Amino acid sequence: MNRDLTVSSVDRQNILNNPYALEKIQNSLNLPALEFEGEYYLTRRQVADLYDIDDSTLDRYLAANDAELRHNGYVLMRGKHLKNMQLQFGPLINAGSKTTQLGFFTLRAVLNLGMLLVESERARALRARMLDIVLDTLAERSGGHTKYINQRSADYLINAYQESQHRKEFTSALSQCVDMGNYKYALFTDRIYQSIFKENAREYRKVLQLEDREKPRDTMYAEVLLLIASFETGLAHELTRKSQAVGRKLTQAETEQMFADFESMPLWAPQLQSARTKMASRDLHFREALHQRLEEYIKAVPREDFEQFLGKTSKSLEERLKDTEEVFKRLKDR
Repeated sequence: MNRDLTVSSVDRQNILNNPYALEKIQNSLNLPALEFEGEYYLTRRQVADLYDIDDSTLDRYLAANDAELRHNGYVLMRGKHLKNMQLQFGPLINAGSKTTQLGFFTLRAVLNLGMLLVESERARALRARMLDIVLDTLAERSGGHTKYINQRSADYLINAYQESQHRKEFTSALSQCVDMGNYKYALFTDRIYQSIFKENAREYRKVLQLEDREKPRDTMYAEVLLLIASFETGLAHELTRKSQAVGRKLTQAETEQMFADFESMPLWAPQLQSARTKMASRDLHFREALHQRLEEYIKAVPREDFEQFLGKTSKSLEERLKDTEEVFKRLKDR
């Protein structure tokens, strides 16, 4: 994982959104935080000392990255909260009696600042350690198989099954309703892929570095499979309807036009936005695979995705199949 955290807000947020890596990073630092109202804070002085920077450098980074640092836990305490903090910790805060507001860093904000600082050797060392921990955590919690991390989602198995059924509808409609050779199956499968994530099967294979024996759909996320299934069943319906309307099989030109009309329907817009964002963002972080045609959709992976693929409910496909087998066995025994 060769990433420059000082320039990529997405990479920074991906680390801060990963609760499993974040816990290990925080434990490795053993910072002398102040526990207050259920949260842990460090003072400005503690943070400046931690990274060996002066107050002017700290102020400059706070001003330049205000929104990001506030999002990740930097707070300006005022009024009752500040008074209670001063009563509880007194000299540790080192603030005058006339101070009306004071900045504090949560542990997330401390790490966030460390990913921004370019002047600090201590911050540079911290970034290297953080990236190592992120990689170790990902390998540990995914079983080392990030290529198939999509299968760890609780929704993967059912969505994969549903898609396989709608795939049969689609290929049957192509067979019965389209007057073309067998190349039509690969051609219009690629058209579905290109509509959804702007790559054909060959290009997708290249991005994920799939071997010949590996199937692209085995690596696709549950949400993407569901959208593919929606395209397949919808196209199957339209092919059948139009073929019956003209009383013959459709030509390639007619099929291409029908496909163009289908994919341009406004109802697909929010679903395409969501699927592209999930695929582009997850693949870049979990698989280090960049879909160049989807770069504009890349965002930070949300916390719930880390829980979905790395959390307690995530399992390998083999584990889920075993669980399903055991459920059926118990039902049979009854």
